[in-house]
Amino acid sequence: MNIKIISVGKLKEKYLVQGIQEYTKRLQAYTKIELIEVADEKAPENLSEAEMKKVKDKEGERILAKVRDTEFLFTLAIDGKNPTSEAFAKQIDQLTIGGRSHLTFVIGGSLGLSEEVLKRSNAQLSFGKMTYPHQLMRLILVEQIYRAFRINRGEPYHK
Repeated sequence: MNIKIISVGKLKEKYLVQGIQEYTKRLQAYTKIELIEVADEKAPENLSEAEMKKVKDKEGERILAKVRDTEFLFTLAIDGKNPTSEAFAKQIDQLTIGGRSHLTFVIGGSLGLSEEVLKRSNAQLSFGKMTYPHQLMRLILVEQIYRAFRINRGEPYHK
């Protein structure tokens, strides 16, 4: 199994970097994990719809350049499915059983994801209707992937 997380923007917050490093270290016992950052577009406040689309499209091109055709692509989107940790673990397990060995997760920038990235997506995943900083979502996502592997192995963690 290979997990790839593609995210827009550079992570600078030390406490988030440390948390992500801890979970990626733990995940190495279960899977290979690769974290990829793509550059974000500079986006001043009060953009028009057309300007927002242009920013998302540019970021989307960078994201899609890192995705291979054979990868199962999860995009994080507020309108995506909002599974329990157990249901998420089951989905990962079913994909693995079905022969999918490359799972890729995409976290967009502050404006979200382009239509092209969403069209390429095999599944849209949500962590609820609340808005989280995209930098924090990296930590939450890595923790949930780790939790999923623990659940699938029947190991105590998912309490």
